[in-house]
Amino acid sequence: MTAMKPLVFIDGDQGTTGLQILARLRSRSDLAVLTLPEPQRKDPLARAVALRRADFAVLCLPEAAARESVALAAGSAVRIVDASSAHRTDPAWTYGLPELEAGQAQRIAQAMRVSNPGCYPTGAVALLRPLVDAGLLAADTPLAIHAVSGYSGQGRAGVERHEGSKGPSAATAPAFELYGLHLQHKHVPEIRQHAGLARDPLFVPGYGHYAQGIVLTVPLHRAQLNGDAARVHQCLAERYAGRPNVTVMPFAPDAGPQTLDPQVLNGRDDMHLHVLARADGEQMVLAAVFDNLGKGAAGAAVQNLDLMLAARH
Repeated sequence: MTAMKPLVFIDGDQGTTGLQILARLRSRSDLAVLTLPEPQRKDPLARAVALRRADFAVLCLPEAAARESVALAAGSAVRIVDASSAHRTDPAWTYGLPELEAGQAQRIAQAMRVSNPGCYPTGAVALLRPLVDAGLLAADTPLAIHAVSGYSGQGRAGVERHEGSKGPSAATAPAFELYGLHLQHKHVPEIRQHAGLARDPLFVPGYGHYAQGIVLTVPLHRAQLNGDAARVHQCLAERYAGRPNVTVMPFAPDAGPQTLDPQVLNGRDDMHLHVLARADGEQMVLAAVFDNLGKGAAGAAVQNLDLMLAARH
C-alpha cells in the first residue's frame, strides 16, 4: 500500500512570502499542498478545518492572525512553521535557524512548533552568535547593526509602492530610505535573544529601490573583541563548516571586496558571510549577504519544513 503524502496547508498564501512558498511546494511530488479559495482565507472556521486536516501548516500572516491560527489549531496534531514575528522570542517555540548551534537542526526536525527567523535577524544572529559563544565578543558589547533590503521586505505594500499603480511610479518611488528610526524595531529583541547579547543592539534598517536582497553589516573596532579579524574569520569558518546554506567567504584583508551586492544571491536559499578588515586590523566590518525572500523568508521556511518532513519517516 502506498503511504499518503503529507498534507501542507499554507495559511496566507497570497502575501510575498506565501506566494514564494507556494511556488516552491506546488510542483513537488513528495507532498500535497492545501490552500483556501479567496472567500475563505479570512474565515476562522475554514482555516480551523484546514489546520486540523493538515499534517503541517506554514503561517504566512500578520502577527495577530498567526496567533489566531495557532489557537485554532490547539489540540490538533498539525505541526506548524510560523513565518510571522509572533513567536520568535517565545521559549515554547523552536527557533527555526538550523545553523544556530549544534543540534538545532535536530530540534527543528522534532518540533511541533517552529518560528521562522526574521530576515534581518538571520544575518545578524549568524554573524554574532558564534563570536559570543567563543568568547571573542562580550555579550554586553554596545553594537550597531545596519541593513539594507529590497522593497519586497515591506511585503505587498512595498511591492505596490514601487511597482504598482496605487503608489508612486518606479520613477518617483524613493531610491533609498531609512526606517525604524524610533530605534525600537521589532527585530531587536529577536536579535538580542538569539545572538546571546546582554543589551539591545542599535539597529538601523533601510529599503532600496530594488526588489529583493539584503546586505547587513556590523562595524567593529579591534578593541571591542578578544581577537583580531583573522581569529573572527576562523571562528565563523569553523562554525559553519559543512553547512550547505551558509558560506564564509575567504579572508583577504589586503584584497577583499570593495563592494557588496545585495542582489548577488537572489533566487537562492544561501547566505554569504564576510569579515572585511582595514589593513592595520584596527577596524573591521562583519557582513551577511542573502535574499530576503530566500534564506530570509520562504527559503528558510521550506528548509525547516523539509527537516520536519524528514523526521516523519
